[in-house]
Amino acid sequence: MQHVDINIVDRVATIMMDRPEVCNALDSQLIADLILAFSDIHQEKRVSAVVLTGKGNHFCSGVDLKAFAKVTKLEPIDAQPQWFEVWRELTEICETLLRFPKPIVAAIDGPAIGAGLALALASDLVVMSDRATLSANAVERGLIGGLTAPLLTFRFGASIAARMLLTGAAIDSSEAYRLGMCTQVVPSNQIWIAASEWAKQCGGSPRESVQATKRMLNEAIGETLLSNLASGAATGATVCNTDSAAEGIRAFLEKRKPQWP
Repeated sequence: MQHVDINIVDRVATIMMDRPEVCNALDSQLIADLILAFSDIHQEKRVSAVVLTGKGNHFCSGVDLKAFAKVTKLEPIDAQPQWFEVWRELTEICETLLRFPKPIVAAIDGPAIGAGLALALASDLVVMSDRATLSANAVERGLIGGLTAPLLTFRFGASIAARMLLTGAAIDSSEAYRLGMCTQVVPSNQIWIAASEWAKQCGGSPRESVQATKRMLNEAIGETLLSNLASGAATGATVCNTDSAAEGIRAFLEKRKPQWP
């Protein structure tokens, strides 16, 4: 695995995204590494719970827009299959977390943006540091939160989803705690300890009951969530093939304000 580190302590596996130079942005390799890491931990009998975190000053800044920019240069008819493949990968990692049989605690120390927020929302619990933020700002790039929309709505309701998705404004850790979006807020240097304690608490119950509870929450009660993720990915891929999306991506990479068509 090129971009993921795994460490096991006291029956808790820490899976760390390791692309700090690009704020742990998600590209095909990082997604593949995460899926492999969760597959390995699934089989590891020593592990009863997982902490998911990111190295450096970001949890995850979302999709790697440099990879997106390459696709925008193609003709729409050639780009569309690639957009669907990108969104298929993003959906696969979210579903991997949702279907994972062991509890997952997202330890967010820094911004969790877009698809990075989706990873946190696909986890079971969220612990934030006092410098962490949550944001779903795809609309500011001419894109849509095809995965964050159903996940936000499933976890916290349509009101919070609309606020985050339509404004793109970030929510800090104190506001997230007030809204029930995270379990605990701690100083940055305590984030792993706090997340590990929650993971131990969740993973200390009998394996069969934990697995059944996760299945009930994410697959039975959340039955429509999985369908909505697939629908959101299809819509997201379609929107990526617009002139507005291409301009939003270019403007971000060129560090300028977009000039919408």
